[in-house]
Formats: sequence, structure tokens, C-alpha cells
Amino acid sequence: MARLSEHGLRRSVGVPGLFATAYGNVGSSIYYALGLVAAHALGLTPVVFMFAGGLFVLTAKTYAEGASMFPEAGGSSSFARHAFNDVVSFFAGWALSLDYIITIAISAFFVPHYLGAFFPALTHNPGDIIGGLITIVLLAGLNIRGLGESAKLNLFLAVADLCTQVLLVGLGIVLVLNPSLLVNQVHLGTAPSWTQLIFALSVAMVAYTGIETVSNMAEESKDPGHDIPKAVNLVLIAVLGVYAGISVVALSALPVLHHAAGYSAALGETYKHAGYATALGGHFENDPVLGIVSRLGLHGIVLTIAKDYVGILAATILFIATNAGLIGISRLSWSLAEHRQLPSIFSQLHPKFRTPWFTIVFFSILAGLLILPGETTLLGNLYSFGAMLSFTTAHVSVVVLRFKDPKRERPYRMPWNVPIRGMPIPMTAVLGAIGTFAAWCAVVALHGEARTIGVPWMVLGMGGYFLYRKRQGLDPRRSYKIPRPERPPDFEELEYKTALVPIFGDDVSATALRSAAKLIGEEGIVYAIYVLPVPSQLSLESGLEEEEAHGRSVLESARIQARRAGIKIHTGLIRTRNPGSALVEEAERVRCDVIYWSTIHAPAGEQRIGPTAAYLLNKRPCRVIIETENRVAKRPEPVPA
Repeated sequence: MARLSEHGLRRSVGVPGLFATAYGNVGSSIYYALGLVAAHALGLTPVVFMFAGGLFVLTAKTYAEGASMFPEAGGSSSFARHAFNDVVSFFAGWALSLDYIITIAISAFFVPHYLGAFFPALTHNPGDIIGGLITIVLLAGLNIRGLGESAKLNLFLAVADLCTQVLLVGLGIVLVLNPSLLVNQVHLGTAPSWTQLIFALSVAMVAYTGIETVSNMAEESKDPGHDIPKAVNLVLIAVLGVYAGISVVALSALPVLHHAAGYSAALGETYKHAGYATALGGHFENDPVLGIVSRLGLHGIVLTIAKDYVGILAATILFIATNAGLIGISRLSWSLAEHRQLPSIFSQLHPKFRTPWFTIVFFSILAGLLILPGETTLLGNLYSFGAMLSFTTAHVSVVVLRFKDPKRERPYRMPWNVPIRGMPIPMTAVLGAIGTFAAWCAVVALHGEARTIGVPWMVLGMGGYFLYRKRQGLDPRRSYKIPRPERPPDFEELEYKTALVPIFGDDVSATALRSAAKLIGEEGIVYAIYVLPVPSQLSLESGLEEEEAHGRSVLESARIQARRAGIKIHTGLIRTRNPGSALVEEAERVRCDVIYWSTIHAPAGEQRIGPTAAYLLNKRPCRVIIETENRVAKRPEPVPA
């Protein structure tokens, strides 16, 4: 999870982790997007999803090139900073922040709808509103206390979700698929009307929420140039396949119905298009996947088990997606604050938990306010507004960088390049920019929410940005960055065996250093490593400047004590989310003979045999000795090379 490097980072997320995180966010959209789109697209729902999927493919390719060039948090905001200036960068970042708020709100709002499989009162107002607000409040509180993302849990849920969706498609093809019905229920110009079709196309991009996740995870990728494009391609295949299959099965299980009187009691409140309606856009609009399960022809205990399983899985994944939105907005806000595009309060840490409490509270309140009306259409329309602006900026930025910075290393280049003025211009990005901008225009023209909420959001944000930069005496176009401490000048890489001594907080023990030195002999070297845990809400590279400076002070004290005792010592500082994994990887990297850790002065949670000690003893990359207050725990057997 970490390594000793210039900034103390180890890029530890591989293709599986990137895929799991991205698919967990993008794949979760099926649980609400299907109903939102079907309410307007009716029999053309699969076609609309595939058209929107085409824009998603173009956008994903743009993000793959941009994120591999600039593996840092911020996504389109980061691309725009390098391509243009900080004004355009903030514009993209502020639009992206609206997306994150909507992701939090819409994911939280749909959690109670799927739990409605157990508690029916949660499927309608006010139960769904209260349930959504409780979800946001709960996750905000947990994130302030330092709740993180579990890579293993994300991977497990992503695989479980994908397998469930594939199984659902398979069952649907066998049990309910009716090709002739799919064709006969389309009445283009009537059901849907041309206006509704365009409206549905603009809403459909809500199905692909989460592509920014790949960019935000880029700074933690082991090999951004290789891993990010590969993960993006896997997500594309999985998402497009699932949406195509589920939307076709859905329209066979819940077809478009014609009612002379308009509405049907069985469908609840639904949209009316010349008397046509679909249960996906009505009774099952807020839990469409449960609607599909209920119409597969299953009966008795099998149907009950299937609905309960889908309800639990969907609610859990949407809960994780809500948490991912909170973590995403935290990382974005940190990136903007680090570049002095937001006030410093957005990078202020909680005095006890060391998490960005203000950012979490601020954006959680905004997400909660959007839930209060209880309108899913409002949330979907607003997401499309912010996403299309952000995606368009990303496309244009990557194209401009082909002219502005042609010599920059591009580990991944988009296909279909056409030479213009001697530069290879990616037509995928050009078409993507045209498509997403056209979709944004459609959103503004057809969606009143975009004009009444989206436009004021951007105007207020840009006005606040210029005012903030003016008060700070900063040029709004120039890029600034809060400096971080440099690495110590005596940092050296080790090429031979050594003893590794972890240090947490103020845990500087001359006894531990001397004990480690005795184990390796007079010619050996003790490597003292200060471990700085980083909460998941923060970027690995950003924030915690005071804690890092304190860590380097602690290491200087360790050097002084070691040299007085005649011990050869080298020091380093690691930023990491998983101390145990970081220490194991570092021990393997330097091929140390022994890890000697005194937990006597370690944090309360790490005293005796805490989680990090248990991890070291379990993985045992070499000889492990852990000194506790009353005894020493040993695993002396060397591990064969």
C-alpha cells in the first residue's frame, strides 16, 4: 500500500482494484437509471442506453488518456488545469462537484427503495426520503470518524453484482424474452414522442455515473499507463453488456402498455404518452430491478428468496456508492483547495479524527436538501447537467493538450487519430465533445431543473472563485499549489540486508533501535520507518502536512539517538492506508532480515498484538519480533527465498 519514495507513496491499486471501484460506481447506476430512462424512452429504452453507451465509450477513452498522463485526483478539473488555466479547471471541478452531490443523493435515496423488499413503507414518501437522509447522515458521521473503502469488499461486491446481473439477463432470456413484443411496442413519434426521445437521451447519461472514479484512483494505481486503460476497457465491456441485456429483458418482463383511460392502478403514478405507459417508469420506477425479478415467472419461496437477495445486494451496493461519492467529493475538494481554488476551510481536518469534516458536512447537507423533494427525475436531470459539462471539458482539454504539450509522455493514446496541423488529433475525443455538449444543450432546453438549479450553481461557484482569488491577491488564471515538505537529504535506497523498525506517532524507542542493531550485527543497518496512516477521504499525496512534518521531526530524534549509540541508521516516511501491508511490502523490497517493532509507545489500537502486528505475524515476510509491554512475540523461523 505504500513505498519509500520522494513523497512516501506506493501506488498499490492494480487492475482488479480499479475495475472493482469503477464498476461498483458505474454498475450501481442500473438500480435507478433503468426506471428513469424507461419513463421517457418506453419501447426504445435499449436503443437509448446503447446510444448513451456510445458517448460513455468515447468519454472513457478520453479519461484513460488523461488519467494516464496525469495520475492525480481531480479528473476533468486536472486535465483542464494542464490544458488551459485555473479558471477552466475550477469550472470543470465545480461542475464535477455537482455530479458527486447528485451521486450521493440519488444513491442514498434508492437505498430504502430496495430495502422496501422487507419494509414496504420505505418504497414511497415519506419513508424513502427519511431513509435516504438517514443513509447520508450515517455515512457522513462514519466518514468524519475515518470510515474508509475496503478494496476486498469492493471487489467482492462488484463481482457479486456483475454475476447477479448476468444471471438475471440469462434467466430473462430463457423465461420472458419476446423479440416480436420488443418490436411491436415501439411507436416512434407517439410512444415515445420525438421530444420524449431526446429527453430520454439526455437523462440516460445518469446510467454511467462514476467514470470519474478511474481518474481519482489514478494516483494510487501501480502502473497508470497500463492499468487504467485496461480497467476502463473491462468496465466498458461489463457495463454495456449488462445494460443491453437488462433493458431488453426488462421490456419483455414489463412491456409498454396502452390504456385508453391513461393511467392504470396497477402501475401507480406513471408518465403518460398518448395513453401509453410502462411499469418500469411507473410502479417500478424507483426499484426497477426488483420489478424485473417479480415478473420473471418465479413463484413461492423461490420468488421471495430472489427478491430478498436482490434487495439486499442493491441496497448494499448503493450504500457503498453513496460512501464512494462522499470520498470522491472529499478528494476533489482537497485537490481544489490544494491548488487554492477553494478556501482553506475545505482542507481543514477534524482535530481528533484528522478527516476533512467541513467538506463532508457541507456537501452532505447539499445532498440531503436535494433528497427532500423526493423526486428521482430531479436528481437524474441535475446529474446530466453537471456530467455533460465535465465530460465536454475533459474531451476538449485532452485535444488541446495534443497541440499544447505534444512531447508529454502518453502511456495510453486514444485510437482513430487524424493529423491536423501536423498533430494527431483523436476523433474519439472530438466526437465525444460534440456529443456531450449537444446532450448538455438538450438538458438545458428540456429540463427545467437544469435552468433553475444547475445554471445558478455554476454562476455562484464561478463568482465565488473570482472573489476568493481576488481577496487572496491571486491571479485567477494562474496555477498555485500549497507546498509540501521535501524529503530529507540523507534519504538512501538500501541494496542489502537490514533491520526494519516501524515508528508510529511519538513512538521513538532507543531500546528498540539497539535491540534491532544487535540482531543484525555491527555492519548491519537499522532502517527506521515512520508510518503515517492516511484516511481514505484524503488523497495519499495531499494534506496532513503538519503530521508529516512531525514525523520527520521524530525521525530526526531517532537518528540522533541511534548515532549516539553507535548504530548505523537510515530513515524514511511512508504515507499509507494500510500500515501492515506497507511494512510487509517494504520489508520484501529491501530484503530485510528482521522486522523489530516495539508497541509499548504505539497508538492505543496498536499496542500489544494490534491489527498491524497481527498482519505482520500472518504475512511474515522475514523474521518478525514484536515487543509488547509484558512480553515479546516472536516468529523466528526465516522464510525461504
